[in-house]
Amino acid sequence: MDCSDTRTAVVTGASSGIGAATAAALAAAGFAVWAGARRVERLQELAARTGCRYARLDVTDPESVASFAGALPERLHLLVNNAGGALGLEPVGEAVEENWRRMYETNVLGTMRVTRALLPRLLASGDGHVVNVGSIAGFETYAGGAGYTAAKHAERALTRTLRLELLGRPVRVTDIAPGLVETEFSLVRFAGDAERAAGVYRGLDPLTAGDVADCIVWAATRPSHVNVDEIVVRPRDQATAVAVHRRPA
Repeated sequence: MDCSDTRTAVVTGASSGIGAATAAALAAAGFAVWAGARRVERLQELAARTGCRYARLDVTDPESVASFAGALPERLHLLVNNAGGALGLEPVGEAVEENWRRMYETNVLGTMRVTRALLPRLLASGDGHVVNVGSIAGFETYAGGAGYTAAKHAERALTRTLRLELLGRPVRVTDIAPGLVETEFSLVRFAGDAERAAGVYRGLDPLTAGDVADCIVWAATRPSHVNVDEIVVRPRDQATAVAVHRRPA
């Protein structure tokens, strides 16, 4: 690809899982990729594998977002807001307020902060695209998941509102909503309890981070007049958040 034709992509939460897989897949597809995350050593490893550039980013910290934005080019074509995650699985009556606050800060306010900071550069490219990595938790609820589903419902509302606000302007908006994906997601949710995290995926074939990255790259590489509004993707063994087929032990 000629340098003048190279499209520049930014991926948040790129130190592992879906973010790292997306950065790698976009680089393989010919994008010039900037990766952001808190764990810089992971970003260094990603850069060594993919050739992407990176900078530290904590989407919950406005100063970190401003510093990250300052490192980026003046014209951007693709922003993948992937930073997010779940904490805990307590019912509302036992909710841990700090966990709820952190989930909202990361999934909702973090998405807003990065989008707000980079939207002028996406517009300046004349052909921008915002991809928000949501969840099926933005479409449905389940017992014990109120903090996370509330945050993901809010993130989906943000995405749909942004689509309306950018109508007629040269920026597409896409929501990618995965079901069960085997990454560090459950390990983080259960505060490092590896056995409990493994139980989420036991007896079924979950999605991989690469599966979700494929969806993102596909949406991002459609012709510029094509806006893929939403992709809901689950493993074959999952029909809803709680309707899951597991093989007998």
